[in-house]
Amino acid sequence: MNNKSSVQVYSAFNEKGLKDTIKSSIEHIKKLYLSDHIPWVIGYSGGKDSTAILQLIWYAVQELAAEGKCHKDVHVISTDTLVENPIVSMWVEKSLNQMHHEAEKQGLPIKPHRLTPAVKDRFWVNLIGKGYPAPRPKFRWCTDRLKISPSNTFITNLVDKRGEAILVLGTRKAESSARAANMEKHESNQSNTRRADGLTANGSLDRVWVYTPIAEWTNDDVWVYLNSVNNPWNFPNYDLMGMYQGATDGGECPLVVDKSTQSCGDSRFGCYVCTMVSEDKSMSAMIANDDEKEWMYPLLQLRNEIDVNDPVHEKKLDKLRRDKANRDFRRMNGNLTVHISKHGADIVPGPYRQHFREHLLGKVLEAQVAVQQAGPEEVKNLELLPLEELEAIRNIWLEEKLEIEDRVPVIYQQVTGLPYPGERRAHHPILNSKVMSKLKDYIAQSQEDPDGLVYEQVRSTIAIAAKHRNQLRRANLPAELNDNLEKGAFTNLQEAKEFALDRKRNELVIQRRYLVEKIAEAKTGEDKTLLKDEHDKINEQINLITKSIKEVGYSSLIIATDNDEVDEELQQP
Repeated sequence: MNNKSSVQVYSAFNEKGLKDTIKSSIEHIKKLYLSDHIPWVIGYSGGKDSTAILQLIWYAVQELAAEGKCHKDVHVISTDTLVENPIVSMWVEKSLNQMHHEAEKQGLPIKPHRLTPAVKDRFWVNLIGKGYPAPRPKFRWCTDRLKISPSNTFITNLVDKRGEAILVLGTRKAESSARAANMEKHESNQSNTRRADGLTANGSLDRVWVYTPIAEWTNDDVWVYLNSVNNPWNFPNYDLMGMYQGATDGGECPLVVDKSTQSCGDSRFGCYVCTMVSEDKSMSAMIANDDEKEWMYPLLQLRNEIDVNDPVHEKKLDKLRRDKANRDFRRMNGNLTVHISKHGADIVPGPYRQHFREHLLGKVLEAQVAVQQAGPEEVKNLELLPLEELEAIRNIWLEEKLEIEDRVPVIYQQVTGLPYPGERRAHHPILNSKVMSKLKDYIAQSQEDPDGLVYEQVRSTIAIAAKHRNQLRRANLPAELNDNLEKGAFTNLQEAKEFALDRKRNELVIQRRYLVEKIAEAKTGEDKTLLKDEHDKINEQINLITKSIKEVGYSSLIIATDNDEVDEELQQP
């Protein structure tokens, strides 16, 4: 006889059962809804968790409407980064449209909203336009711009109008131990005046409460609920299950409102350009599992153009070398920045150079054409680069980077075979691609300019002078010309590297002399020890610079140790 009792697997439905647990949840939602006039905002990604919370709230609002008690709006927001997996993006868009139709039909105050980043914040505008390197752990510029900003802007505007807001999220403690700890920390906060209502304060948005109705649910609980209860806006949940089954294991892409929230790159359905992971497993699985989704393969290939990750060490080193070769040795503002690690010293690479940005523009347009030609009817008009983004990239190249050849229309026509649909600019007798091409050839023949840096400086000088030509006041002209000359002080990477490292070494030598004096003046042994430690550290840095300064090109030692020391300074104009 077996005396061992069977261990019951945890479920939020164990105590009351599915039906009564859902009934209790809906009653709590109704009570919370009626407790004040604060508007609600539901974060909806189209995945299972956000679908579950929306279903619960929809049914609660239905009951309130039948009782004549609906007195405030429930906003449903979904952020499309415009570089989402297109299968998921189309799914969410169809779902939002269906919500809008059914909410009106059922007479419910549920308002769906599809949010997108401002044009200046979009992925390709920053990567191809400004030349930001592909996102990586130490320069994760995408999450703020693509995910956080659109949702936070919507919520903040609502708070400004209504005073407060309740943000409803599908986060669950069972997602991870870190998530559970974070949620419990907010729940136990003694200053929380609405803890009894099941609300917590938002950590990053002022006057915003957070409500997590399925916080205690497991992954299986979510699927049991979705498969047992009909979708109230008549959007089939079994199709959602099929979309998950077509990809690999993992979680959905949640609404991101702060950096503590797991980003798309760590979840199942992320951006097709995400370089925060070594592989886009969801899209790869979708293509592998369904021949009819092979049209997405060009999107998968786009990521390879900018990816610096690889599980094979040698391949990763090759990608890092390629990445650095495609980037300027100057930062976005023209400065040279030195990084010293325990393995060596080097200058930190800056934005992508013109040739690579033009290459990427062509590749994205090629992928767009390929998808439109090979994909199903619903993607025949899919634009990876809509006109507003093309024009934004064009303006950045012309106005900020002074790349006066105006290459965007040329590349667009070369790739698509169609005339460029953007603004026609007046032909300039000097500032045009034909004259610039001759200038570039002349400079290349008359002096050594392998990297084209002399040509770039001459071109930008001409562009600055032309910009001020017809202005009555030219007060800024001398400063702009001076900045341009300083930025173009070096004709190649090696010159810049030797100058920057030698300058840094001289700074450290001065610091070392100062420390020698302070050590001699120190009155206690403890002070002397601290100063000597700092002196030894500086001495080691000087030796590392001396070892690295003559190495041709970027330091192989720093590349080999995976140096990604790129910081927010890259964002400076």
